[in-house]
Amino acid sequence: MKLKRIEAIFTPPASHMVGDGFKVHQFIPSVKGLDMKRMDPFLMLDYNAKQHVEASSKPKGVGVHPHRGFETVTLAYKGRIAHHDSAGNAGVIGEGDVQWMTAASGVLHKEYYEEEWARKGGDFQMVQLWVNLPRKYKEERPRYQALASNDFERVYLSGNNSYIEIIAGEYAGKKGKAMTFSPIHLMNARLTQGDKAEFSFPKDYTTFLLVIEGNIYINESVDVKADHLLLFAYEGETFSITASKNSVVLIVSGEPLKESIAAYGPFVMNTQKELVQAFEDFNKGKYGILND
Repeated sequence: MKLKRIEAIFTPPASHMVGDGFKVHQFIPSVKGLDMKRMDPFLMLDYNAKQHVEASSKPKGVGVHPHRGFETVTLAYKGRIAHHDSAGNAGVIGEGDVQWMTAASGVLHKEYYEEEWARKGGDFQMVQLWVNLPRKYKEERPRYQALASNDFERVYLSGNNSYIEIIAGEYAGKKGKAMTFSPIHLMNARLTQGDKAEFSFPKDYTTFLLVIEGNIYINESVDVKADHLLLFAYEGETFSITASKNSVVLIVSGEPLKESIAAYGPFVMNTQKELVQAFEDFNKGKYGILND
């Protein structure tokens, strides 16, 4: 099979605050070349690069806010975060865990540093990815998947020091635990220095990777440093990652929905009329009740 061509490598954009606790670099859709249409079905990627959070008696984060029409996927690399939503779901994710919330027909939620962790402080590093829902699923009931790192399928590489951690989709015949509404591959490559992993995804899938930690070479020739995002073109199927340092790499690939997008703030629908309806339903309290 043909090697994937690299379209571009992106340095992290200037960070901004989300709520009063999360300092993020927004690659999607803020960076030129990473708009919603090009990155279909991925709508947003906020990257909270590793930072030290000072101890606080009051946990910081993002207060109650609505979502509709898509899914939020939060991956924890350092620190602990608590989630509550108006569908009655609540949970805490720590290092290695993933929270997959399907907003669908509308939900309120809030996200804060977990209370005990906040009192001590420490290193914090997370990714939040927004995944669009196909039109036919946008009015489904909200749902929540708490995915613990201990439950992920793993494919071990040379000497069991390196492995691929499968969150969604498939790698080497093993499937991830996450349920998705369209074909999505989401996984972490946790590689020790010198180890190599090979990947293959359909050429028409939107495929990119984010180096969370370390330094890697793509196809043994292209150097990609920590906190950088690499986007593949819609050409070829295969690529390899070789770790020049101990590395953690988030790999994302998904089939484009190729549907119209009408997006504003926390709502992503297919038409302006549906978008107006989303706001009207929120103002009427149809997304439930959640105290801040």
